[in-house]
Amino acid sequence: MKKVAVFGKPGSGKSTLSKSLAYTTGIPLHQLDSIVYKKNGSLVDRETFDRAHKRILSSDRWIVDGFGPMGSFNERLSEADTLIYIDLPYFVSYCLVTKRLLKGLFVKPEGWPSGSSVLKGTLESYKVLKLCPKFWNEDFLQKLEGMSTNKSVYVIRSISELKGFADQF
Repeated sequence: MKKVAVFGKPGSGKSTLSKSLAYTTGIPLHQLDSIVYKKNGSLVDRETFDRAHKRILSSDRWIVDGFGPMGSFNERLSEADTLIYIDLPYFVSYCLVTKRLLKGLFVKPEGWPSGSSVLKGTLESYKVLKLCPKFWNEDFLQKLEGMSTNKSVYVIRSISELKGFADQF
């Protein structure tokens, strides 16, 4: 495990898992939201994002948490030796996004870009969750299974699996 891509629906625990995995393994963590967004919460231009993303992927070891533009997501899937897909039920994801909002009123959520509005981000997360079944579906799972011949692929489907995952490394 040297190059790890962690991905899944909004609010699924990607940042928390990635931070724990980075701590356990010593692999540098790159939270995608920190290169997608500026400090004020607005998007960086695509060229700036692409440069930062390529710099990360060209390094020897990394954990990248998040999705980002589709092209970059596919690049990470290709470059990573370990894929971790957090596939919690939709109801759980909606609950976790809501929990993040409520906690975010007092403490910045894990992996949240500095200066970004938690309320605005939560509303965006709800919109994205509504669209997720078009992407995070059986076709995507089959694509992942096909990659498991030359990569380690993990699919986490419950909170209990999520909580204990990093401890196995």
